[in-house]
Amino acid sequence: MSKQTPRKQSARKPSDAQQAAGRKAPGTESGAGSAKAGGGTGGGRVPAPVAAPAPETDESPAKEQLSRRRLLGTVGAAGAAGLVVGAAGGAAGVSAAQDDTPTALTTVGSTRVPFRPSGGGHQAGITTPLQAKGHLVAFDLAPGTDRKAAAALLRRWSRTAEELMAGRAPDADTGVALDAGPSSLTVTFGFGHSFFGRTGLTKRRPVALDPLPDFSADALDPDRSNGDLWIQIGADDALVAFHALRALQKDAAGRARLRWQMNGFHRTPGATAHPMTTRNLMGQIDGTNNPKPSDKDFDERIFVGRDADQAWMRGGSYAVVRRIRMLLDDWEKRSRHDQEKVIGRRKDNGAPLTGGSESTPMRLDANRPDGLPVIPANAHARIAAPESNQGAAMLRRPFSYHDGFREDGAPDAGLLFICWQADPLRAFTQVQRKLDRGDALSPFLRHEASGLFAVPPAAEPGGYVGQPLLEG
Repeated sequence: MSKQTPRKQSARKPSDAQQAAGRKAPGTESGAGSAKAGGGTGGGRVPAPVAAPAPETDESPAKEQLSRRRLLGTVGAAGAAGLVVGAAGGAAGVSAAQDDTPTALTTVGSTRVPFRPSGGGHQAGITTPLQAKGHLVAFDLAPGTDRKAAAALLRRWSRTAEELMAGRAPDADTGVALDAGPSSLTVTFGFGHSFFGRTGLTKRRPVALDPLPDFSADALDPDRSNGDLWIQIGADDALVAFHALRALQKDAAGRARLRWQMNGFHRTPGATAHPMTTRNLMGQIDGTNNPKPSDKDFDERIFVGRDADQAWMRGGSYAVVRRIRMLLDDWEKRSRHDQEKVIGRRKDNGAPLTGGSESTPMRLDANRPDGLPVIPANAHARIAAPESNQGAAMLRRPFSYHDGFREDGAPDAGLLFICWQADPLRAFTQVQRKLDRGDALSPFLRHEASGLFAVPPAAEPGGYVGQPLLEG
């Protein structure tokens, strides 16, 4: 995307106190693959409004100019706090004078995730650190769209995604994010079960893509579930994310029709004083037990191996997508003590009820003096733990959502649950079946939409996502 150069301005040098008020210490993002929210700084207070500097006149002494400064120099640092002056008709921002080569206020916008990883590999958006804004969207192929037309669409989408993720403007650009960098934008493509029948590729549909079973707690809306094609968009800037969504939707014209769209969010990078696992809308730290790339069996659990029944999926992964509404009014009526018993972890730091810190392993065999387990038998963390599911694990990478309020005034809010695994039957389905039978958290949740998608490896140089399937 092209950058606009701000008009050269001059300003008086702010006082030392004003400079200190506008500065924040740099921070770092969480490691890739842990699916934790990026954390940096953000604990500083917003500076109080100050008076605007007096305008320069021709009779003034030699104009003072501010030297160029990099306000923030690390990925994930919080955006610099601007000095704002209130007025009867609005507000005006006061910025440092800039020379012909302006310096970015923050490096969050300049962070780039490659569309084609060097040496091949997985699509972006799976092990990429969580971004602040997300869009999930599913399409159905338009009537008459055959395998060749579907290939043309994936070729076009891949080209657009590569341009956007590099911070460049695609063809017929809308200009929505003209002045922003890539902002950690990722675009991830997947195929639904119905895609294969519509394109005459039924024989190439993986067994692992068989529909998920019904669960007793499901109240699924078919119009917001499944789909021929699925796209996950993530970025650390809302306009950059929307720009990608709009560009890809325009590319689909005549080839695919929108089936459903869901919008999610996380904390902005730098909102916390240090990197930490994200919290969901219930206030709980969410994702503590995620597998990590450093685990010796990480690839085996998350990515499809060489023994897959379909060669085009080797190195890919399967995404389960669920829209889970949280009954927040009911949840917030419970005391913190009761909430912690439901989850099995402390609310403040995510530590298991058996003690320690967030990263301390749960002691599932620990009992209270009365003989009952310290972590209740129906606690969510106990039932979902790999130790309780024969080692079954999945990489959870969700977004929160809020779609306004329902007729009864309750918030229509919750979790856009996304999990990644090599085999959904051995991971999500196995764990969800157990949760479905007696999870203490279930009374506070409503599963309202669901989808399962085969996400192939990243595109080869010069190729497009899914090319081995569509042209193999």
